[in-house]
Amino acid sequence: MGFCFSKEKSPHNGAAGTGMHHNQKPQPQEHMAYTSKAPVQPSYQLPTQPPKNPATAAAAPSPKPIPKSDTILGKPFEDVKLHYSLGKELGRGQFGVTYLCTENSTGKQYACKSISKRKLVTRNDKEDMKREIQIMQHLSGQPNIVEFKGAYEDKQSVHLVMELCAGGELFDRIIAKGHYSEKEAASICRSIVNVVHACHFMGVMHRDLKPENFLLSSKDPNSVLKATDFGLSVFIEEGKSYRDIVGSAYYVAPEVLRRRYGKEIDIWSAGVILYILLSGVPPFWAENEKGIFDAVLEGEIDFESQPWPSISSSAKDLVRRMLTQDPKRRITSAQVLEHPWLKEGGEASDKPIDSAVLSRMKQFRAMNKLKKMALKVIAENLNADEIQGLKSMFANIDTDNSGTITYDELKTGLARLGSKLSEAEVKQLMDAADVDGNGTIDYLEFITATMHRHRLERDEHLYKAFQYFDKDNSGFITRDELETAMKDYGMGDDSTIKEIISEVDTDNDGRINYEEFCTMMRTGNQHQGKIF
Repeated sequence: MGFCFSKEKSPHNGAAGTGMHHNQKPQPQEHMAYTSKAPVQPSYQLPTQPPKNPATAAAAPSPKPIPKSDTILGKPFEDVKLHYSLGKELGRGQFGVTYLCTENSTGKQYACKSISKRKLVTRNDKEDMKREIQIMQHLSGQPNIVEFKGAYEDKQSVHLVMELCAGGELFDRIIAKGHYSEKEAASICRSIVNVVHACHFMGVMHRDLKPENFLLSSKDPNSVLKATDFGLSVFIEEGKSYRDIVGSAYYVAPEVLRRRYGKEIDIWSAGVILYILLSGVPPFWAENEKGIFDAVLEGEIDFESQPWPSISSSAKDLVRRMLTQDPKRRITSAQVLEHPWLKEGGEASDKPIDSAVLSRMKQFRAMNKLKKMALKVIAENLNADEIQGLKSMFANIDTDNSGTITYDELKTGLARLGSKLSEAEVKQLMDAADVDGNGTIDYLEFITATMHRHRLERDEHLYKAFQYFDKDNSGFITRDELETAMKDYGMGDDSTIKEIISEVDTDNDGRINYEEFCTMMRTGNQHQGKIF
């Protein structure tokens, strides 16, 4: 899956309610940070949410004490259904399912992410999930952050109950409205940076800010924007430089790619979102992930193409400051909130932004949705043994146990494993995986590069994904089949489906064949998640 971001979703990622080169823009077819010591991590105590209904309480069996070592949450098993009734499915990821749920004692509706424990392969997976719960508890109560209700564990799953955000994704609301202005873009950006500000002030680095991680609390036109996914977030350790590559391709900061970063990466990601809000497309594009990352590292921002000549100089100034290559010189969250264009009652204009921006945003959003659905299908066919096998493969190839693989080790190791790759293909794999260009591949680089081949470039995985959509086995994905699949995943509407077909259907016959599907999956992929 490209050079980075190998988990399609981390075990705990998912909605709470539920790449391209800078010189190669797509042709739309209409188409502060407060310097404060990080707070001590809160002691790990999860709310048990006892039922308020005496009858229910009386009927509830006493949890059987079990050794804490047998649990993930470190407390006795507890049936979430004693407290909540699970309803329809709202979303599905590689590791679990999000359901609508109703609290038995009050009738209030929430979202419940049920994470299958057998999908939590490693100790790190379990620690990551516990950390997400800690962070959500710590941040709960902030105005633009989803409220955390409680966590429950039974023999099969861990269940996270949180505020239901029923208003849909951020871009869906903008597109449905049909028009908006710089002033509205400033308001949206202010909500996003408020999240960054709260996180940084409370000693948390988000690490995966992107539009999909912001949902509207309700369908009300004035509903609040909420950050819903903290699966990759960490508590900030003062003086520590972080090295693991996380995030999503379009939104990743250059210092993440250089493997030495801090909380400033969240401002960069918010700056990318602001660029999209004003222009409809991300600032850094390419035909593959490596191209996106090259563009990010180069950092050249296009303010010449439409609609930028008609965007205010104040808005462009803020984008430049947020997308400053040097994190030490990058604007902080506190400074963003005080910027003349962004602050309430500031310089942002009421004048409607060019409608072409919405068309480009619509296409960008639609394509990501189809790829995301296809990746979910692929992920569901990629089992834990396959993932674990990649880890063993690295150890077997790293014959001198140095923690890195040289070209010779890679070539010898792959041959020993029966690989039929030519010398040129091994060199190509080496070049693609060696992100920092030091002539060796470390564990993270290897897993990511191999996951890419393993997940997207193996025909059987792509074909299984294609078959998921092609219900009648005709060899084509029709409009009706696409509509059915998108409804199954709670995604899209008629206009989204039309945009997808018009973009993917290169021979203009009104349907998507297997070749067109594969081309889409292997071009400009957007990935999210963390390297195993």
